[in-house]
Amino acid sequence: MSAPALRVLAVELYERPVKLRMPFRFGVVTLTEAPQVFVRARVALADGREGWGAAAELLAPKWFDKNLALTNEQNFDQLRLALRLAADAYTGDATPRSAFAHFAAHYQPLLAAGARRGLNALVASFGPAQLDRAVADALCRLLGVSFGDAVKANLLGIGIGLTIDLAGFDIGRFLAGLTPTTTIAARHTVGLVDVIGGHPRQVNDGLPESLEEVVAAYGHTWFKLKVGGDVEADIARLKEIAAVLDTMRAPYRASLDGNEQYDDLDALLALWSRMQAEPALARLVDSIAFLEQPINRKHALDREIGALSAIKPVIIDESDADLDAFPTARRLGYSGVSSKCCKGFYKSLLNLARCAHWNSGALARSAARYFMTGEDLTTQAGLAVQQDLALVSLLGMTHVERNGHHYANGMAAAPRAEQDAFLAAHPDLYHRADGVVRLTIRNGEIAIGSLACAGFASAAAPDFGAMQPSPVPTFGGVPGA
Repeated sequence: MSAPALRVLAVELYERPVKLRMPFRFGVVTLTEAPQVFVRARVALADGREGWGAAAELLAPKWFDKNLALTNEQNFDQLRLALRLAADAYTGDATPRSAFAHFAAHYQPLLAAGARRGLNALVASFGPAQLDRAVADALCRLLGVSFGDAVKANLLGIGIGLTIDLAGFDIGRFLAGLTPTTTIAARHTVGLVDVIGGHPRQVNDGLPESLEEVVAAYGHTWFKLKVGGDVEADIARLKEIAAVLDTMRAPYRASLDGNEQYDDLDALLALWSRMQAEPALARLVDSIAFLEQPINRKHALDREIGALSAIKPVIIDESDADLDAFPTARRLGYSGVSSKCCKGFYKSLLNLARCAHWNSGALARSAARYFMTGEDLTTQAGLAVQQDLALVSLLGMTHVERNGHHYANGMAAAPRAEQDAFLAAHPDLYHRADGVVRLTIRNGEIAIGSLACAGFASAAAPDFGAMQPSPVPTFGGVPGA
């Protein structure tokens, strides 16, 4: 079957407040609450069939735009504006196209429209990233196929026109070879203000609170360790973390996430030198698999980083603002790039295709030098976490950062009926404890076989009637409607 042409008839935007059960500090912000946005899109096929699809994502402040002059509410409004710009663009164009062709047609215009409204490329991309998920969900439901099967058969119409560096690459053959898994390891995030050892009992909701309790409860063997940009403070905290992780008999692996907190390469090299010099960090240093976006995006793509990448592979995350970012980073010595649904699943698939292309034949400097990682932006239980898990599984990842289940109490923000529906539809993914439906992690693994259902990874639907319409943004003092 060729990729069906469709039109986007309508887009609806809703929100639900999410309060974190404990504060999560990453980079320059300590998050305690944020809205979760839900996007509904109605599409029509050429044969007259119509249907709805949906997507969900937390409106995370101080990640897409880390300008300290902006309040969290202004960050929320930036993302709302990006969503409305995308909704207007997709619904205002009556040309029937494949799902991917809608993304391709509006990619550059939406970046330009965002720039005119003061949005950087990462913020501007948030809007189409969510619309594309909702459109894909609607199409998959109409065709009665899973997201993985739709991608493998290229029913979305994915092409390489926006990525000229992939000229000659057989994208259809690449997509057909993708094989989703039924389980994936959860890489636990250790935030900058997380309690490391002991039993705090400050929340008392039945969930683990300290890193020590997390390890005991979930059996993780993969971790993501945040550092804050102060070498002395980072060394002290890493030693505290190592004291817990080193008690594990099984081998463990970790990524080191700088969240742009280091301004230059020399400071990073100084941190690594100090880590190597600390006997208490010997096992932890050996466990580090890669370094994630340690340099501020203002400087990250300004200079070659060979001295750092010779020590450990380095990936870009926040610097991955547009489709040109990964090739630029590769030329400077970066080896990898993150996948996040909030940045767009088409970008993830195209960047993985680049890894396959660069790792093949004469282009490969060494076997599988280029790679992609799965990172989490506090995706919440329900639609958001399911779509992200389905994507990273299809991308062939064996582990993915998860933190939404740790900083929020499962589906506590959703009505009971919605929780029941998701639990019934995905009993491998969820369980009920203390009256709340929560993500299930056993022996560090998440079972995701039930995500291979018709639609984009969900056989249940959020209760849109229990949500509030997303507010009209006023970022920059100009109404965003």
